[in-house]
Amino acid sequence: MRIRPISPDLLVDELTGRLADAAIRAAAGPARLRVAVDGAPAAGVDTLAAALVDPLRARGRPVLHIRATDFLRPASLRFELGRTNPDSYYENWVDEAGLRREVLDPAGPGGTGRLLPSLWDADADRASRARYVDLPPGGVVLVSGALLLGGGLSFDVTVHLEMTPAALRRRTEPDQKWALPAFDRYAEEVVPASFADVVVRADDPRRPALVEPDGDD
Repeated sequence: MRIRPISPDLLVDELTGRLADAAIRAAAGPARLRVAVDGAPAAGVDTLAAALVDPLRARGRPVLHIRATDFLRPASLRFELGRTNPDSYYENWVDEAGLRREVLDPAGPGGTGRLLPSLWDADADRASRARYVDLPPGGVVLVSGALLLGGGLSFDVTVHLEMTPAALRRRTEPDQKWALPAFDRYAEEVVPASFADVVVRADDPRRPALVEPDGDD
């Protein structure tokens, strides 16, 4: 394994190239490319996914960015064990069935391409009432959020933003530190960096680095 430092702009360029090429291959299916951008909120997963949208469109790829925080379960289920329970955050916050039904399955092989951008408004604690969006074959759906891997969700490409425990604790907002045990558990039980297609060291947002196998060009 080697660590290759890269600037934020070049990281976006490199990921755009990889995803655009993969989307071309997916279109031959025909299908859409389902991409996970996974990591703790402190790693900036939503920001990275959003930064990929315009460059992919510039390469002729239709793109839809989905935030996992728009697919949370109702508060009555999320907060059943309290608002700051890390085990509940780890196991019960994201509505994986809804994400699968409304995004990943329709975007997959044989799917209709009719995707729902958001399912639940967590602030209002009600359905978001979003309208469906048609994503044509060869399009890319970027799903960004925490704890996305290892749960059986169907992604074609997985990007994991990895942080050391010290950096994660340092960069997590004080009112969110209660969730840190969930990320410790995720790293220990799922070990997403061991199987993600792309692993990015994100300890410092100004100085990311790609983690690559030894000998990879």
